[in-house]
Amino acid sequence: MTQTASTPEAREARWSAALHSSHRRVTRQRLAVLAAVEQSPHATADEAATAVRAALPHITVQSVYVVLADLTDLGLLRRIDTPHSPARYETRVGDNHHHAVCTGCGRIEDVDCAVGHAPCLTPEWSPGAHRMTIQIAEVLYQGLCDDCRSAAPSPQPSESHE
Repeated sequence: MTQTASTPEAREARWSAALHSSHRRVTRQRLAVLAAVEQSPHATADEAATAVRAALPHITVQSVYVVLADLTDLGLLRRIDTPHSPARYETRVGDNHHHAVCTGCGRIEDVDCAVGHAPCLTPEWSPGAHRMTIQIAEVLYQGLCDDCRSAAPSPQPSESHE
């Protein structure tokens, strides 16, 4: 289920159908978590909980964590694990995209698969390795975003002390 431009009603209908097909009840809590993550792609669980609690003030943070885990297991959300960061979630699932993380500010951007289909990479197996059928390759690009690179101080020429 990839992100597409649609009305809130259409998204809710799509999510409701996906929940029903997974034998899950459609609840305000599940729909609120999906909406929060779609509104803020690459949100942490705490960021999602804050957004959900704006709409449903009585929901507990633990309930949001449980719903995030369940929706991830169902394939309605994708969990992203990046270095030095809590897990993040997105509604862009069902395609084979990767992520770029800025090592300066932590911004995460989606990067489409170079090949366009899973897996993007084909491993070179070591001699004697037990081969596997690769279904997906997770690629994480790391570098500085344009904003951080522009803000970085320019290197000063070293002074000579002769």
